[in-house]
Amino acid sequence: MATHLSWARYGKDKVRVFRTVRNGDWHDVVEYTVCALLEGALETSFTQADNSVVVATDSVKNTVNILAKTSPHVLDPALFALHIGLHFVTKYQHISKSVVSIDKFKWSRIAVGGKGHKHSFVRDGDEKEVVKVEVDASAGKDKVTGTVSCGLRDLLVLKSSGSAFEGFVTDEYTTLTPVSDRILSTAVEYEYTIPLNGHLTIDGLGALGDKAKFKEVAVNAKRVTLDLFATDESASVQATLFKMGQKIIEENATVGAVTYKLPNKHYIPVNLSFFGLENVNPPEKVDVFTPIESPSGLIMATVSRTAV
Repeated sequence: MATHLSWARYGKDKVRVFRTVRNGDWHDVVEYTVCALLEGALETSFTQADNSVVVATDSVKNTVNILAKTSPHVLDPALFALHIGLHFVTKYQHISKSVVSIDKFKWSRIAVGGKGHKHSFVRDGDEKEVVKVEVDASAGKDKVTGTVSCGLRDLLVLKSSGSAFEGFVTDEYTTLTPVSDRILSTAVEYEYTIPLNGHLTIDGLGALGDKAKFKEVAVNAKRVTLDLFATDESASVQATLFKMGQKIIEENATVGAVTYKLPNKHYIPVNLSFFGLENVNPPEKVDVFTPIESPSGLIMATVSRTAV
């Protein structure tokens, strides 16, 4: 039986990095978990036990830490990921692609007397910024291209009114009762793509950041998501999701597409009729619920910019 190695990728996962950037006594901090993976002329390491082509995963980890110390882009997760990826495809001739993923943990500056403290921070949420970049030198070291996707994960939101679900398919399998008003809660996950044009270089990352506006888009995407979640009189999760994606693309010229994953966090009214209390109908009488972790609905969709 003939076999061959059709695909391979390896590297270092779960590299934890914390960096303090000092400007006098004013500090900025970032905390990342980094996954850096490599592709290229690696076949013999799998098929012939030839380690001469292997950049040790420990070296990959060391590289992440060194660049966390030296990169001018460390505070911007998208640019930092691109810097890591570009390093590997330019440093090693036989490495043709690098895939770098970063989770950024939330540290917000503490306000003291209405002003941000110079070096004190609080973890005021569990949501994480997420970045994934692919840096591709397959066409040549002087023709490096890349893709960038950014987003957010684990943004837990809830509205106690302003959401309905009616008019859905009803048949012999249906037990769900239509509701004109309900709790809507979800752990928001979204990812948007920012197309990159032209040849990528480490020296050109600063200009790329100015053009792509990674930080600005990250702030805008979260604002749009929260604003529409709160204010949209939602006929369904699907309808609200589409409006969110539309608005992000409309307000951010560098975004090509947005993908949302919205799992329903269900809150089920408790039947208190046995105790002479109405807590099922009408909706305005329902105010005691049991949170249900599973099963949960899961709504996913991608909204893309239409080519003109």
